[in-house]
Amino acid sequence: MQRKIRWYDYITINIFYFALTARSQTLTPLILPLLVQMFMGDEVKGAAYGNLRLWALMIAVLVQGFVGILSDRSTSRFGRRRPFILIGGLTEVLVFIAIGVIAATLEGATGYWVLFGAYILSMLSSNTGHAAVQGLIPDIVPESKHGLFSGFKAFFELPAPLIFVSFVITKMVERGNIWGGLLILSAVVLISTAIAMFAPEKPIKQPPYEMDWKPILRLVLMTVIFTLVILGSGALVNFVNRLAGGLPDTTGLIVTVAVGVLGMVIAVVLGTWASVRVSIGSEDSGDKTSFTWWVINRLAFLVGSTNLASFVLYFLQERFVELEGAAAAGPTAMLVMFVGVAILISSIPAGWLTDKLGRKRICAFSGVLATIGTVVVIASVGMTMLYIGGLLVGIAIGFFYSASWALGTTLVPKQAAGRYLGIQNLAGAGAGAIGAYIGGPIGDGVGFTVLMSIFGLLFLISTLALFGIKEKPVSAPAAEGLTS
Repeated sequence: MQRKIRWYDYITINIFYFALTARSQTLTPLILPLLVQMFMGDEVKGAAYGNLRLWALMIAVLVQGFVGILSDRSTSRFGRRRPFILIGGLTEVLVFIAIGVIAATLEGATGYWVLFGAYILSMLSSNTGHAAVQGLIPDIVPESKHGLFSGFKAFFELPAPLIFVSFVITKMVERGNIWGGLLILSAVVLISTAIAMFAPEKPIKQPPYEMDWKPILRLVLMTVIFTLVILGSGALVNFVNRLAGGLPDTTGLIVTVAVGVLGMVIAVVLGTWASVRVSIGSEDSGDKTSFTWWVINRLAFLVGSTNLASFVLYFLQERFVELEGAAAAGPTAMLVMFVGVAILISSIPAGWLTDKLGRKRICAFSGVLATIGTVVVIASVGMTMLYIGGLLVGIAIGFFYSASWALGTTLVPKQAAGRYLGIQNLAGAGAGAIGAYIGGPIGDGVGFTVLMSIFGLLFLISTLALFGIKEKPVSAPAAEGLTS
């Protein structure tokens, strides 16, 4: 079926990203770091937080790929993707309630491990919906509109929820009202899920490919390999950093940064290359090399952007002595808000520029600008300079999210878009796992300012990965309209 694009299609196809980011920006930079710090103390908070993020995000990698396959083949009369979005949204709200109970009733190591289990469940539910919603643009939007729809996706995925969380949910968390923040977040998820049910998706009569357990087994093996690479890289970094502790301060610092970057690069490049090749298999057609380098490009960039947000609360506590404990939540949210405003300004124009100038060019510009913004953040002596750096990083993220997704949707085969875009969650989930697991102990040992500099270098590495991608020309559709 074909019909002309309507204004509300931009909303219904992308609104669920608002819920997903509101969730991640409430839990990742605010509630989880504060609860981990409360349960485990300051000395090991970075390592404890990194451990939690690693295992939860590896579950996310597995779930997104698996649900992507299921949604590709779904013949439900409600559509291929929408039933999974509904399940993910409803079950996520139950997990938010559980986290509120944990925060109010538990303490110490017991609280940490029960929180660990709840966060695992949160990853199961949120990634069920996430895997499905990723298939909507390649399913029903013509390629000539992928850049513009990806720009709206970036708007709903980043600036809108970042600003909302900063002005609404963070105010409650800063006052210690975690329950209030979780209840508002629950309402956001429920409303976004309801609107997503109006996406112009039609059911399919037959699955596009026969059910084959080999891709699922490959997905499990991919997750195991990726996890082992991260664990190995983390062990190498920790071993060298212990040796560097006996060196003079400047030399030890240089060694720590160099080994930290090396460990993350090994996890990004080797982990992605091995995992994607195992998951896709040799019989699949298509440009697997370009797809793999696209995932590497996304993963390297997101290691930087995701973990700048994840550790910014600890970074502010370290740099500004007056921001102890929950007092850092407000400035953290303000910095996130500046990033969100910058993304708001840049995301939709970025979608238009992506269609005009090319996807790789915009991605390269994003990596360089994000590096500059990170340098400004690290060099900040006051909050004004910090916010300027946040603005630069935010503009870079807005451009990257639009251009990168538009680039990737032309690299994946249409008949298996859910599966391939589920595999690319190596970038989305793997970024948090690599940065938190490898970076957390570095922050505990030599400081979170050093850790931020390592994340800044990952932006440049993401730009280098673009050389491995052959960008496909965009084909114009036969008729201007949605196809499903």
